Amino acid sequence: MDGAGELIAFPFEDVPGEGEAIEVDSGILWLRLPLPMKLDHVNIYALDEGDSWTIVDTGFHSKRGEAIWEGLLDGALGSKPVGRVVLTHHHPDHVGMAGWLAERGAEIWATRTAWLMARMLTLDEQAKPTEESLAFYRAAGMAEKIYAERAGSRPFNFSDAVYPIPLGFKRLKQHDRLEMGGRHWTVHIGNGHAPAHATFWSDDGIVLAGDQILPGISPNLGVYPTEPEADPVGEWLESCERLLTLAEPRHLVLPGHKLPFRGLVLRLQQLIDNHHSALERLEAFLSEPRTAAGCFSVLFKREIGSGEYGLALVEAFAHLNHLHQAGRIHRWRGENDAWNWQAL
Repeated sequence: MDGAGELIAFPFEDVPGEGEAIEVDSGILWLRLPLPMKLDHVNIYALDEGDSWTIVDTGFHSKRGEAIWEGLLDGALGSKPVGRVVLTHHHPDHVGMAGWLAERGAEIWATRTAWLMARMLTLDEQAKPTEESLAFYRAAGMAEKIYAERAGSRPFNFSDAVYPIPLGFKRLKQHDRLEMGGRHWTVHIGNGHAPAHATFWSDDGIVLAGDQILPGISPNLGVYPTEPEADPVGEWLESCERLLTLAEPRHLVLPGHKLPFRGLVLRLQQLIDNHHSALERLEAFLSEPRTAAGCFSVLFKREIGSGEYGLALVEAFAHLNHLHQAGRIHRWRGENDAWNWQAL
């Protein structure tokens, strides 16, 4: 794990264009699919099995997504079938096309929690926000204008971006050993960004990291109405500390967003240090009571626009939950049922 003197390096100058692939190592292709948001892409990896492909993550489902995948299958993937889809975690940009590929003969491999979350959320379509969601927004101190807009609008549903998830899957769990693309990989499970997030570590020094370890940005760590007392920050820090014991300078990391990189030891330490620093800033900021929505400036150090507001709100709530459950701050209900948080 000695990363003394290690730098973060990006060995690939170019990124794959739409419908294209770049070979990042023998038998591993890097693909990119577009996303309709500020983080405008998700990385997909195709591992060559000889007569078929193993695909790691899939992108959003949409008519455009189907057309891109049809082009990839006929073009960059050489008309070979996809025999297996391996999912790192349950978020729509990673599982969206899994069911579509499964209909064409692929087997889905995932952690049990990732499969259950993806299937449950895809089946749970809501025409209007639930009372639990609205109560959570009030507890977070959501801005009144945004609250009114959300209360009167159809919410985003997983089914908007995820093709129906089939009933059967192959379970992945901690320390599993599997073969993909002619390499042997060990599964290590992370948490925080998503529960039971699978990462894959090859014997020859490649890490398929999903969103557990990203370069340049920190994975979103959010609390949601489904589990408002969750502590994803604590779970994620524990995961980073544990994965740090596995990290070596030789590792080539293939992340779910941004660029493949080397410098895993340094990057994990940066991520750990950055979140401890954010927690310290937040605790100091809470010398006076604040709502979650009132903590954006100290956590993110920039203006939060409407497109980023939801992710910022759930991440602020997550950091407050962590401090609260660590006994460093306390809370009470205030105006409009919002939690007020203050340092002890």
